[in-house]
Amino acid sequence: MANCLEMDTNKEMNYMVLPALHTANKGIAGAGVPAGTGCSRKTKTGYAFLLLAVIALFNGLPAFVGAQDLHFSEFFNSPLTTNPANTGFLPENDYRLGANFRQQWASIPAQFKTMSIFGDAQVFRDRFESGWLGLGGVILRDVAGSGNLTSTKIYGSAAYHQMLGSTGLLSVGFNLGWANKRIDVTKFTFDNQWNGKFFDAGAPSGENFSATNINYPDVQVGLNYAYFPTDEIYLHAGVSVHHVNSPKETFFNNTPGYNNTIARRYIAFADAMIKLNDRVIISPGAYFTTQATAKELTLGLHANYNLSGDGQTQLIGGLYYRGADAVIPMLGFQWKSVRLMFSYDATTSSLKNYNNMRGASEFALLYNGFYNPNSQVLREMQCPVPRF
Repeated sequence: MANCLEMDTNKEMNYMVLPALHTANKGIAGAGVPAGTGCSRKTKTGYAFLLLAVIALFNGLPAFVGAQDLHFSEFFNSPLTTNPANTGFLPENDYRLGANFRQQWASIPAQFKTMSIFGDAQVFRDRFESGWLGLGGVILRDVAGSGNLTSTKIYGSAAYHQMLGSTGLLSVGFNLGWANKRIDVTKFTFDNQWNGKFFDAGAPSGENFSATNINYPDVQVGLNYAYFPTDEIYLHAGVSVHHVNSPKETFFNNTPGYNNTIARRYIAFADAMIKLNDRVIISPGAYFTTQATAKELTLGLHANYNLSGDGQTQLIGGLYYRGADAVIPMLGFQWKSVRLMFSYDATTSSLKNYNNMRGASEFALLYNGFYNPNSQVLREMQCPVPRF
């Protein structure tokens, strides 16, 4: 599934832009228990499958795909675009920096590329007895189709995280952003330019664009909850609402009967970290999103394998599935505080007959850091996650 323009109910917009994009359909993320008291391996594996089964029941594991906001298959490696409540949600670190890149259908002339850079950090830990504030920001850029439909978005986000006893953490967050979209209409061809033999690019298009460059504010809100009953099990889930302020987006004049408001997008996700032994930690995850009539459900898991014995060097491998659209194998490597992951969307829908299952390639690079060496000890005491 490609990363296309946001769902726009303006029929003129859909008529003009979507065909020019080669009908691209784009997708729309306390104290530990003493040693020896953790769950058995059988119980831990049961947690993983139970987590996936519960999320599947959100919508009966349907095959939902459609045109939506830009997204990443590695939703867990793009935390701020998945949910603003993830801002500063760093059980293991004080701050993180990240970058994502996704290229869709590289084999066709029209390019579909999505890029992001982000950063967030915990602040004011000394101001709250059992909580902290998270601050961060993300820059997104998406270029889609032969008309170079370009989206640039800049968000600043904030979240508050409150410990609930020694085994729970509640987070609430929001972000405020600015979005710009522009399009190069000179690269399109229109039905009025067809003279019966060929397209005449110099002929009038017959279309009345009021603008080819638009701007609007954008607001998202989110809520998360984390549960860590032992130092070997960590569960995390959240919901968020995007485009809360109902911004309007169109390249045409307002026309009676057409709604230019961007539909609100709803996202639910759940993931976990479950330590099976001193060599393997598995991370099942699920991601569901809906916007207007488009829906998407992604399920799967990845695992970290301890190569060095001390956890400094890890190999990451996994497999995810997006309903009726793609199988997504993943491979990664972690060295100390740096993680690099690669995934590939192998198309399983009827589109595979045209792209030979060559969907999208995606990269994620993350760095997690500490303000000082003592921060690491504090983090292990207050909000433990499975570690090697």
